[in-house]
Formats: sequence, structure tokens, C-alpha cells
Amino acid sequence: MPVSAPVTMSATLAVDESLARRRSAGEPVLSLAGGEIGLPVLPLLEERLAAAAGRNAYGPVAGDAELRTAVAGYWRRRGLGTDPDLVVCGPGSKPLLFGLVLAVGGDVVIPRPGWVSYAAQARLAGGRAISVPIRPGQGGVPDPDRLREAVVSARAAGRDPRSVVVTLPDNPTGTVAAPETVRDLAVAARDLGLVIISDEIYRELVFSPETPLVSPAVFAPERTVVTTGPTKSLALGGWRMGVARIPDGPLGREVRTRLLGIASQIWSTTAAPVQAAAAYAFEEPPEVVTRIAESRRLHETVVRAVAARFAAFGAALTPIQATCYLYPDFEPLRDGLARTHGVRRGEELTALTAERYGVGLLPGTAFDEPEHSLRIRVATGRLYGESDTERVTALSAADPLRLPWIKASLDRITEVLTDLTGPFAPGRADTG
Repeated sequence: MPVSAPVTMSATLAVDESLARRRSAGEPVLSLAGGEIGLPVLPLLEERLAAAAGRNAYGPVAGDAELRTAVAGYWRRRGLGTDPDLVVCGPGSKPLLFGLVLAVGGDVVIPRPGWVSYAAQARLAGGRAISVPIRPGQGGVPDPDRLREAVVSARAAGRDPRSVVVTLPDNPTGTVAAPETVRDLAVAARDLGLVIISDEIYRELVFSPETPLVSPAVFAPERTVVTTGPTKSLALGGWRMGVARIPDGPLGREVRTRLLGIASQIWSTTAAPVQAAAAYAFEEPPEVVTRIAESRRLHETVVRAVAARFAAFGAALTPIQATCYLYPDFEPLRDGLARTHGVRRGEELTALTAERYGVGLLPGTAFDEPEHSLRIRVATGRLYGESDTERVTALSAADPLRLPWIKASLDRITEVLTDLTGPFAPGRADTG
């Protein structure tokens, strides 16, 4: 059947489904690929959801007033004054991002590396992705100087870039772009007439309060759309809830009108019970604040422990500042991997770890890296336990790394890296 925009399944979801099939067949697997946060729902949010189960009317396309008011308050507490009438909610931040790309139109500038769906969404919307490298250690934001060059070149070639997507904090690198870089990006976007779409779904998962996270909406408020949701901070991926903050002014009003038209034709409204529970979460009562703080501490403890293991075996790593992701580069081990395993590309490396060890990882090519890259994305959000009892224990544990189920996963990572790089890793005998 002919299609206008051939797009493959999301790399993260494809790996998740493959691992699920192997697990159901009784094979031991370790999932380090998907972005699922393996933590239980906060009981108070379950209660709010259940209490709203009788809300079965469609409701406003933009979302219920209660939710939009709560979301506006959330952003005001972070220094972004927000009119509730300029908040739009949707069934997950991913549909909202796609709706925004459709609403703005044209080609989309994306960071390299960048989240797996950005380029695919640009194609689905009838445009093309213009991939611009990041500055070293500042994932999620295209290098502003190279962005200028790329947009000028694209327009000279007859292309039509209209927006730029940024991710703060970043998936896949787990880093946070410096305020100076975000400012330079905002100035470049204004000069070039680009709409900024700032994906801030991981905002609450910055480890240290001393790590500044500044939204481009601070520097270019008239042209920045911000998206977020409780998917990552409160582990509510299956609830499908996202919100967008539309800028005030003529440009923002035009984007909002188009976005609501798209939403009305695609999802009509977001599930009313989920909106009710999300409204409570965005009000940030003490229980929600405490749960997010516990989650953030657990993410930091485990992801840093995993990062230390990759670094010990010679992979290059940028210090992780947020999220539950790391992005090790096996380039320092290239010769040994090629000689011992015939591995020369990230896709070959992740295929080897999946087939030989049952460990699911994502290659850098899924994030728009070149084919020869040996970067991989590692996600640690599913290492907290198989049951809610184990996961709750992990959240409150003084030292989560000593819990048997987390320790077993860390030991398995060490075993795999030992077998994979043992003959040639730094400090080890080279038997090749």
C-alpha cells in the first residue's frame, strides 16, 4: 500500500516489544532501551483518577479549565507567566509535539543527537528534519552558530525551515544545555524567524539545584512553545497526558488556533479522568513534591552507578546532570570491538548485546548519529524492581544500590561489559 511519508516504528517501542516477546518466552533479558519509568503510581493520584471515572463527556479541546489553571500556576512558579487560555492539553506530549509541528508547518531543525521521534514527526507532517549538532556536553539544543548556517543554507536551497525543537533536559545524553547556549539559540531563532518548540518533559529530573535550567521562553517569549507532562516526573506514561504553553501575542494566537483545529480532528479531547488527576498533580501538593524528589534521587543514584561501570571499561561519557539516561561512546574501544567481535557500528554493537546477552540498548543512529558512530543510549528507569513492592522500597531506600534486585542488574551490566571488552579494555590484558 503506498504511503506519503514512510516512517518505521519508534526505535524505543520496537526494542521494548522485542524484549517483551523474549521475556514471555522465558528468556532472561535486561531492558536498558525504553524510556519507561518503572515506578508505581502515587496512591493519591490513583484516588483522584478513580473519583473522576464518571466524567465521560468530551470536554473542551484545549482541556478543562481546572487543569489549564493548575498548569498555568505550575509554569508561573518557574518564572514563566502563563495565561490559562494559552494552555493546551493533549493525550501525551508526543501528540502535542506532532500537532505543533503540523501547526507551524515547513521543515524542522532538530538537535543531533535528538529524541527518536523528532525527525519522524517532521516527515509525517510533510516536512523534513534539518539535523544540527549540539555543542559538546550540551545535549538537546542545536549549536546556535551552526543552526544559523544550516537554516541559511537550507533556505538558499529552496527548503522552508520554520521551527526548531529543543529538549531541556536532554534525551538521550542526560545533560542540560547552559543558559548561554539557550540564549544564543533564542536570539538565532528570532533573527531567523523560527518558532521554538521546547520539550521540557524532563524538567523536574535535574539532579542538582545548582544546575541551571533556563527555558528559551525566558529569552524569546513571543516565539517559544513549551511542552511538558507528568509522564517522566511521576511515571505516568500509560495515562497519556501532555500540556503545551503557547506564547502570548499574534504568533502564539495563530499557532494556538491551528493546534486546536488539528487536535479537534485527531483526538478531540484528553480523557477527562486523567485531566482531573493531572490537575491535582500540577498543583504540586506536598505528596507530589515528595514523590518527585524521591524519584529524582533514585534516578541519580542508579544512573550514576551504571555510568561508572561503562566508564570503568573505557567508554567515553559526558557527566550526567538529569534524567535516567546515559549516552556512552565506545569510540575509544573501536579497534578492540572490531578485532574481537567484528563490531564497527553502534547498530552492530546493540545487536550483539541483544542477541548474545539479552540486553536491550539503542544505537546512536536512532538519535540521528552517523552510521559509523559507536554511541549507544542506555536507559536505567526499569532497574528499580519487578513489583510495586520492590519499587516502593527502592524509592525510600537509604542506599538503593544495595537492594538485591538492583544489585543483580548492576552486576549483570558488569558481567556483560567484562565479556564484551575483557580482552582489550584499558587496564586489561589484550589477548587479541
